[in-house]
Amino acid sequence: MLETDEHRLFRKTLRDLFEREIEPHVNVWESARTFPAHDLFARLAPVGIFGLEYDEAYGGMGADHSFTLIAGEEMGRISCGGIPMAMAVQMSMATPALAQYGTAELKEAYLAPAIRGECVASIAVTEPDAGSDVAGIRTRGVRDGDQWIINGSKLYVTNGTQADWLCLLARTSDQPGYQGMSLIVVPTSTDGVVVSRKLEKLGMWSSDTAELSFTDVRVPVSNTIGEIGRGFQQQMVQFQAERLITFYKQVGSIELALARTKAYLAERQAFGKPLLANQHLQFVLAELSARHDMLKHYARTTADAVMRGEDATRYATIGKLMGSRLQREVADTAVQFHGGIGYMDEHWTSRFFRDTRLDSIGAGADEVMLRILARMDGYSTE
Repeated sequence: MLETDEHRLFRKTLRDLFEREIEPHVNVWESARTFPAHDLFARLAPVGIFGLEYDEAYGGMGADHSFTLIAGEEMGRISCGGIPMAMAVQMSMATPALAQYGTAELKEAYLAPAIRGECVASIAVTEPDAGSDVAGIRTRGVRDGDQWIINGSKLYVTNGTQADWLCLLARTSDQPGYQGMSLIVVPTSTDGVVVSRKLEKLGMWSSDTAELSFTDVRVPVSNTIGEIGRGFQQQMVQFQAERLITFYKQVGSIELALARTKAYLAERQAFGKPLLANQHLQFVLAELSARHDMLKHYARTTADAVMRGEDATRYATIGKLMGSRLQREVADTAVQFHGGIGYMDEHWTSRFFRDTRLDSIGAGADEVMLRILARMDGYSTE
């Protein structure tokens, strides 16, 4: 992928926007353990970030996937992980299936306002007893005429306390395992939808996360995204979009962390010379930088594959796995090389260390990524 003048302008536009609308408020939002999603999304939406690849008929930009790569890298440079994660839910987790499989009426009612930043969307898949194994979900939708009656609960719902609607995966038939599931748009204002509790996390403090319960929640069957019973397959499409944006964010966050660490070591004096004069520190950073360079170029190879219409499952899986691991290593190195200040909550290294830990768990844990690759490469006997 060659970066054009149009890409560079888009990158600068996003960087300036994030510097103006997000960075001045990060510390306050981190302390509050939430951020004003409706207000912020309305201010970010005019640049098209919530509908980059979506149909212009619904307010999307109709851009190619390279712009999603640029957006992800710039989101990764935001000085906390929670806000870009919440943005990514709106962009690449709760809306891809609706954009690809939803009816025109459903897209007009829910996708278009999300693209315009007029509402907040969430994805509701994980449950107390079903995480990486999506086949274990128990939330059920029972058909009653032209309505679904939904009962169950969902856990770890990002944007969950502020969401206007949910892209919810429910079991809609008695078929076992991955069969018989459907994706359903559920407005959170519907009777029976309750925020059971707001969850406190190790990191990603500025992003609100909730457990939701559903008691006799009635929504129209017409709120089903695509074909009834194809929800699992549609959710796999969304997981891939989630892994791609996660991977792209990692490219940006690692680049910024290495630059910040280098600047600190060049300035900090110890034993009469800058810390960066220590050859061991130079070599550690040089290797991390080299691995980041490979990751960055792999991201561009991945984006090229997506734009060619290829199956990007392998690219997304490898990118997300290796990016998560390198990001964790860079975070640990940054804390170590900053010494005592690096361990302080007031310093960027502490937040980076906390926030980056999630990427090896969310959107498919490292072990799930390895399981996918083992199957693809014939290393599995399953």
